[in-house]
Amino acid sequence: MAGYTPMILQYLAIKEQAKDAFLFFRLGDFYEMFFDDAINASRELEITLTGREGGVSEKIPMCGVPYHSAENYIARLVEKGFKVAVCEQVEDPSAAKGVVRREIVRVITPGTVMEAKSLEGKSNNFIVSVGSISTAAIGMAACDLSTGELYVTSLVFNLDTLIDEINVYQPAEIVGDESLLTQLREQAVWNRPVLLTAREPMAEDKLRQQFEAAQLEELNDARYRAVSLLTGYLEETQKRSLGHVRTIRTYEPNQYMILDHYTRRNLELTETVRDRSKKGSLLWLLDRTQTSMGARLLRRWIDKPLLNRSKIEERYEAVDALYRNLIARDDIRAELNHIYDLERLVGRVAFGSANGRDMNALKSSIRRTPQLVELARQAGSERLRLLVDGLDDCSDLAEMIETVIVDEPPVSIREGGLIRAGYDDYLDQLREASTNGKKWLAELERQEREATGIKTIKIGFNKVFGYYLEVSKGSLSLLPEGRYERKQTLANAERFVTQELKEKERLILEAEDKMVDLEYARFLELRDHLALQLHRLQRLAEVVSELDVYQSLATVSAERRFVRPVITDQYNLVIEEGRHPVVEAVMEGVPFISNATSLRREEQSMLLITGPNMAGKSTYMRQVALICIMAQIGCFVPAKAAEIPMIDRIFTRIGAADDLIGGQSTFMVEMKDIQIMTEKATASSLVIIDELGRGTSTSEGMAIAQAVIEFVHHHIGCKALVSTHFHELSHLETTLPKLANACMAVSESGDHVTFLRKLIPGAASTSYGIYCARLAGLPDSIIDRSYVLLEHLEADASEKQGSVHDIPAVHAPAPSYIPVPEPELVFKETAAAVQLSIFDEPGAPAIAQPQEQGRRKASPKAEQLAEQLRKLDLFNMTPMQAMQWLNEMKQKIND
Repeated sequence: MAGYTPMILQYLAIKEQAKDAFLFFRLGDFYEMFFDDAINASRELEITLTGREGGVSEKIPMCGVPYHSAENYIARLVEKGFKVAVCEQVEDPSAAKGVVRREIVRVITPGTVMEAKSLEGKSNNFIVSVGSISTAAIGMAACDLSTGELYVTSLVFNLDTLIDEINVYQPAEIVGDESLLTQLREQAVWNRPVLLTAREPMAEDKLRQQFEAAQLEELNDARYRAVSLLTGYLEETQKRSLGHVRTIRTYEPNQYMILDHYTRRNLELTETVRDRSKKGSLLWLLDRTQTSMGARLLRRWIDKPLLNRSKIEERYEAVDALYRNLIARDDIRAELNHIYDLERLVGRVAFGSANGRDMNALKSSIRRTPQLVELARQAGSERLRLLVDGLDDCSDLAEMIETVIVDEPPVSIREGGLIRAGYDDYLDQLREASTNGKKWLAELERQEREATGIKTIKIGFNKVFGYYLEVSKGSLSLLPEGRYERKQTLANAERFVTQELKEKERLILEAEDKMVDLEYARFLELRDHLALQLHRLQRLAEVVSELDVYQSLATVSAERRFVRPVITDQYNLVIEEGRHPVVEAVMEGVPFISNATSLRREEQSMLLITGPNMAGKSTYMRQVALICIMAQIGCFVPAKAAEIPMIDRIFTRIGAADDLIGGQSTFMVEMKDIQIMTEKATASSLVIIDELGRGTSTSEGMAIAQAVIEFVHHHIGCKALVSTHFHELSHLETTLPKLANACMAVSESGDHVTFLRKLIPGAASTSYGIYCARLAGLPDSIIDRSYVLLEHLEADASEKQGSVHDIPAVHAPAPSYIPVPEPELVFKETAAAVQLSIFDEPGAPAIAQPQEQGRRKASPKAEQLAEQLRKLDLFNMTPMQAMQWLNEMKQKIND
């Protein structure tokens, strides 16, 4: 480094402290970057790359951004997953001897963003730490620095389980032990860019300064390490008080339903698969919250459905009271609408970044809470009453803010105009001096105009020359001699000062400087006082956000005609007239076809669903899963009635997906999902598999599908919904006692097919794939050719001996329980395939398919005609419809 200037040497020394970050180095009114930082930043920020003399022969690469707009540039870098170290001048340049002393005052990372512009108001921004001191357990901590929330748990040492738990928080950044991070880099799948950073734990003495000893003593070794790793990283990067991160919330993973990354994505809980937007997700439907903190809590509830029946019932009781009391619900919504984001306001107070407007937002929110508490107390809910009983409304803090801060403070806290008149006597005196001084200047200007006769003479001010008298050049001859001192010459005027003006200027500027400094000091006193009361404000925020979630769930449930489900500790899952909540909401007035679900230990715990594409199989299966999740977060459900057991985990295999980066095909991804399901599913789980075995050859896919179904049936015994196009698998109903066939009803009329969206007992006979291809707009030549090939393939298949039907099923041991019949629809009562007509009446007899055996082989056209004739519902056709059908057939024969 020989030859570099002292300033560049200082830069290089500070850069050593932040090797993995962009260093924003303060030079005057700019943040400058040098060397590789400059080259990379110019590319990422699309700003001009220049050079600077640094004491060596070649120019040093340099780029920079103005300090007043640096926040926007920093946000852009952080959004791309980079870190930014902010280096400020920490001494007065006028008093410095040599190079001004500079230090890194903060490192901004994706997981430690505090600026409001960079945060999504209705989403948390978590940073997660992972640590382990043995192979027995992994500790995990998750913190949202902007709100002060800190959640801690520990898990059995299993990487898949750890990844599932991390994905609940969707972190922007993960810190921890290098060995764990290495494994996560190799195996984890994240739904957003995640920055991974290895760090050492915090010193024990510092950790005990941050948290109460009682909280730390309750942590096991793995959890203690996770907290230590995370807190140490936050202290290292933020370099300031973490006064709002004082409470450790511990939990056990088995308190909540487990939903892995693929299940969350497939069920579209918080974002859609197609464009990852909130609209169209379950969160979008349920979010009628009025506050940002309520929206974040609702999201956490959806991410972690409960497994504690009593807690679920408590939520139901609160939602039910607001569901039935429209007036109370609307009044609570109206009050909540005026409450700002208390959690993040508290975070900014603790962080030292709150300004005067934040203070007034805090005051306004606190002032609304007494009325909100009273409304909750009178809503008729025991849960709501207990929630608000004894709540500290923090009214004294609101009074203090009211006393100190003006009604409309400026954005900056360093420009004055913050403190209310009457709060500080000395400040009032300075204001009076400043006001009187400006009055004196106005009077001086009038006097000078009269004394000189120059009507255009005026008093002005700039930072270089201070106050001055400006006279146009055409009037200079009118000025008296000796009294005016020339200060500045302009093109068309001269500027002068007088001794009297100099004296008054000193008094005015001294008063204004003292006013700004004094206002800043008084504001910091207020902010520091509030920082000592953060626990009170955080508790208030928790209550308000929970109340907001209750009213949101009640509002949606009332508007959408949801019903309160019955939560049980039993096995049976029974839903009467269930509906898909999101699909129904986006259909905008089009009636949604409801469907029943009956999965019982005694009769049937599995449904094998067949039927055509686009008939609604996937919608139905997702609907069942979403109803279970809604029930276990405490929300009412879209059904006429529902009996929901405790579901410990939901597995979904829906839709085709490959892993190009991992080198895995769609079929391999499907098999990996099935492997995880076979390993982790229990009898209390819900398994949903869409199009099992479709990613390989027909015979192998059919064999795998049957083997998986048998495994779930015999060894897991969980509730399962399996859809397939392998209609040959419908014979499993006869060999697996807990499996029943079901299909999506279809109505045919000539060449027209109507998907009725209704789940009925029995197996479908075809998938209508070619018909769907026609709807998609494929050329007629392809469609016609497909029908010809299909006829030949089906004819060839009928002549071959042996199929999956011939593979003997593995029979399970006889059940040891005594079946108890219940008055519900049991799909296995009807084994034959049934196709409903659109004109069918309830209870109408199904038309059995005649047997094909022994019949002489006819031409393809005759076979097609015979097939359509067999499908006619003669009992429900009008004479006109029959004549129309015969006419259509006649035309086809003639063609």
